[in-house]
Amino acid sequence: MYDARPDEELQAQLIERRPCTTVVEVVPQRSEHTANTHQKTFRSVGMMHAEGGWPKDVDRTEPTQTARLLKRVERDEDYIASVARLGAVAEDIIRQNNALDIYEELFAGVETDHSSSPPEAKTLTVFRDPAASSGKRAASYVSWHASGARIAVAYSPLEFQSPDSSLESYVWDLANPSQPRETLKPSSHLCCLNWSPKNDHWLAGGQYNGQVAWFDLNAPSGSRPAALSPIDKSHKDPVYDVAWLQSKTGVELLSCSTDGEALFWDIRRLEEPVESLTLTEKGGSQPLGACCLEYDAAAGATKFMIGTESGVVVSANRKAKTPADRIGTTFGANGTGHRGPIYAVHRNPAFLKNFLTVGDWGAMVWTEDIKTPLMTTPHYSTYLTAGSWSPTRPALFYLATRDGQLDAWDLHHKSGSPALSVQVTDCALSSLSLQPAGPGVPRGGGRLAACGDASGSVSILSLSDGLVNPQPGEKAGVGQLFEREFKREKNLEARIKEQRAKARKREKEGADDAAAPGLGGDSIDDAAALGLEKAFFAATKEESVAERDAAGLEEASKVTKSRVDRPGRQSSFMGPTGTRRLGEEGFDGAGADTIEEERDPALKERERGWK
Repeated sequence: MYDARPDEELQAQLIERRPCTTVVEVVPQRSEHTANTHQKTFRSVGMMHAEGGWPKDVDRTEPTQTARLLKRVERDEDYIASVARLGAVAEDIIRQNNALDIYEELFAGVETDHSSSPPEAKTLTVFRDPAASSGKRAASYVSWHASGARIAVAYSPLEFQSPDSSLESYVWDLANPSQPRETLKPSSHLCCLNWSPKNDHWLAGGQYNGQVAWFDLNAPSGSRPAALSPIDKSHKDPVYDVAWLQSKTGVELLSCSTDGEALFWDIRRLEEPVESLTLTEKGGSQPLGACCLEYDAAAGATKFMIGTESGVVVSANRKAKTPADRIGTTFGANGTGHRGPIYAVHRNPAFLKNFLTVGDWGAMVWTEDIKTPLMTTPHYSTYLTAGSWSPTRPALFYLATRDGQLDAWDLHHKSGSPALSVQVTDCALSSLSLQPAGPGVPRGGGRLAACGDASGSVSILSLSDGLVNPQPGEKAGVGQLFEREFKREKNLEARIKEQRAKARKREKEGADDAAAPGLGGDSIDDAAALGLEKAFFAATKEESVAERDAAGLEEASKVTKSRVDRPGRQSSFMGPTGTRRLGEEGFDGAGADTIEEERDPALKERERGWK
């Protein structure tokens, strides 16, 4: 073995180097940096010029000065040359427009089928409550302007004993979501707001303290109510819905509240209601608290429907022949409707006799001809808060839930589940309104949905063409569906009436039999009944013994076993002469054998053949 010792000189020159890792890249190194710009608020400001610019020495209000200037300009050579040059260019453009109609609708009569395209809805913008810092409140009511470009939103606290919050409500413009177009300053929180169908600047609102307010946005003090009903003449509970009634002047209102009253108003004289109507069931006296109102002049200028706290829909007619007939049909009574308050009642725009109700855990489709619902949606796992029919499609309606979801139900394709479900927000939806359809609305209307939630925000959703444009044969198909369900409900109703009539007839016959002489028409106690039964058996036994002794033992032995009660039956019935229960005198075991032996020989032979 050889042991080589290290060289001391080389060991002295040894330099220890710690292990290290070095990475070399050709990419330049950069650091991440973010910057948030300040929010800017934009406001549209315009200026209208009624006439062109006039010289300073000419007063445009003086006709003589303007006429003198026009004559002088028309004689100017430069003016004549400019008009000749520009006239030739304009003439060529006018001829092109006359040759080709740029506004021609090439496919006016062609129906586009959007059934194959999946339904969609996307959020366009969100109107947030400007006064959210003062306290939490919900967007309790949304009303669309007839132009489809503005919405009025009523803000009110929906929770019991909620903290104080701002009383203001707002009018929003879809083109400017950063700030409201108008600010309404009522004396109490507004629970509902509705635009006037005759005046674009009028708004009617129902307040939390029961008062009815009228706003005129064209007035100098448009933010304040132009007229307000006195507190002592108003509702005793919050006004949850208000509607403009059809009239020549367009100044009549209808309001409803949970105090059980429907009040009619004239905005020119809001000192007291024109008339009132107590909401009760047909022939009843118990007032019903109102939660929502449905009024459509096309269904009748004097007819309206009200959804109540008890889950009943009351149909009323203001101009009935008699006061008793003002309250018409009551829908959903006796447990056939909703189990809780009804938050929305809306007529189908294409079939005015059919209407939608939303409450508790589901929605129901009704017709005015019967008192039971035609169709009912499956129960939700959460409460429903609002609902509305589509203004353009007769088979489509929308439902808003408390968990922030918007569902679209299409009866033309399937009725067991929603065709579209959109999670609008994380909090509860409190209101829902569809953009109206009409000639003055962009693209025909019905393409936007406004959803208010419990945090005070209003989300504007854009609906796809499949949810807006009617499908081929949709109206006829839905009409047949409603007619078929109506006939089915009528048949069921007739069957139930027939069964009830039979039941009443049986009860009446049973009562007549019980009241007949000798059949216990008068009630007696158990002891007296037992005494009568023993006396009856004793008298029957004596008669039977006497008849048997007179007829002889041979006649008694011919009694068939079919006339004798079976063992264990415990019957107290005494049949014809000669029959007795087992165990009585003269009917021991030997007697029974005798009877069996002395039966008819033909009967024995028949039993033997059966065996």
